[in-house]
Amino acid sequence: MIDARLEAYRLLLKVFIKNLYSNKLLDEEKKYRELSNQDHDLLYNLVKGVIKMKKNLDFIAGSYASGQKYEETPQKIKILLYLALYQLIYCDAIPDYAVVNESVGMANKLYGEKVGGFINAVLRTYLRQKSVTYPADPVEKLASVYSFPSELIDIWMEYWGYYDTEKICQYFNQVPLLNLRINRFATDCERLIQYFSRRGIKLDHSPISENILVTDQARQVLSDVAFSEGYFSVQDASAALVTELLKPAENETVLDLFAGPGGKATYCAEMMRNTGEIIAVDKFPGKTKKVKQAASRLQLTNINIITEDAFNYGPVAPAYDKVILDVPCSGWGVFQKKAELRWQSHQDMPKLLKLQDQALKQGAQFVKPGGILLYSTCTLNRDENEEQVQNFLNRNKNFRLEPAGRYISSEYTSGNYLLTLPFRHQTDGAFAARLQRIK
Repeated sequence: MIDARLEAYRLLLKVFIKNLYSNKLLDEEKKYRELSNQDHDLLYNLVKGVIKMKKNLDFIAGSYASGQKYEETPQKIKILLYLALYQLIYCDAIPDYAVVNESVGMANKLYGEKVGGFINAVLRTYLRQKSVTYPADPVEKLASVYSFPSELIDIWMEYWGYYDTEKICQYFNQVPLLNLRINRFATDCERLIQYFSRRGIKLDHSPISENILVTDQARQVLSDVAFSEGYFSVQDASAALVTELLKPAENETVLDLFAGPGGKATYCAEMMRNTGEIIAVDKFPGKTKKVKQAASRLQLTNINIITEDAFNYGPVAPAYDKVILDVPCSGWGVFQKKAELRWQSHQDMPKLLKLQDQALKQGAQFVKPGGILLYSTCTLNRDENEEQVQNFLNRNKNFRLEPAGRYISSEYTSGNYLLTLPFRHQTDGAFAARLQRIK
């Protein structure tokens, strides 16, 4: 048996100091260690929770420690405080005394009694007087309370104002629900709902897509044989909606240039009823392996999977009915599921914008006249979304933007684009543009 708190601390060190991704680390823990369900849930909650609430926890810790001393405290010691404070503030099931004792004991063991004494002093000071005074400035207040970079809050306030910015922060800090996309070759929504109901698991219909069900019992659902036998896939409703905007039809040819891990390619294959051909391209072998596994699990035979850089894929020819560009992006729409992305939201933005621009140029070359180029992101950043598409259209008069409202509910559109907003739609943020080649 492992010590879930100690293991959480070790994983947090890797995330904050080595910039590794928590999803991969947690998957490895689950795969290679024997974890009870209780330990797994605690480990997941602590790691994801501390990453999300890092700025809030840092602000609180700094409020109860000597200012200069706290500033000089090594990051590895601050992470011990984050972990302890997260349990005190957000984990009601864990008694305060247990949190303090475990945290001080861990500090003593790892770094000696001096560090243990420091941790003890900060935690006990907090417990004696729990009131925290946050900044008066609206941007700094939201950034500190909900734990986001101030630069990001500033942009969101400009986009949506204070009220909706607070709502989106609250949404991103919630525990995500699991979204299931039904494999209609194997079952339907009602049968799957009844199947899981008999096992004490509740699934609900998503209002966004008729092919999506949602549940808060992720572990139980994913461990059920129904997943391994291909009755459903895991895909957020917003991502499913993007594929529904594309509307792939039977016997068409589809090129997916950034295909991994395969959610859109496999949904296309299902919508095309296993006819036609889908070319799924990704340069990362780990991602193309996931596409292959998903296609095999779902018994989809019309997907041809290629491990290659999308920018080197060829021969270049306008041969495809539809081309999907689900491009790398800043991920502003998926902060609920990928907590650490909020701390990387402005890294290499010029490089990212250039890559997206190049992706549009590359993808456009493969679209036959009358065909469709689908550009999509999981970000809410207008520079990566509307501006990127408009710049492409200004340079490419042989493409036009089709109104998204012709293909999906107008509730999930903004102008002619698909746009899901977490504070309004209670789903991941997603953007997509359907571009038709007219000559």
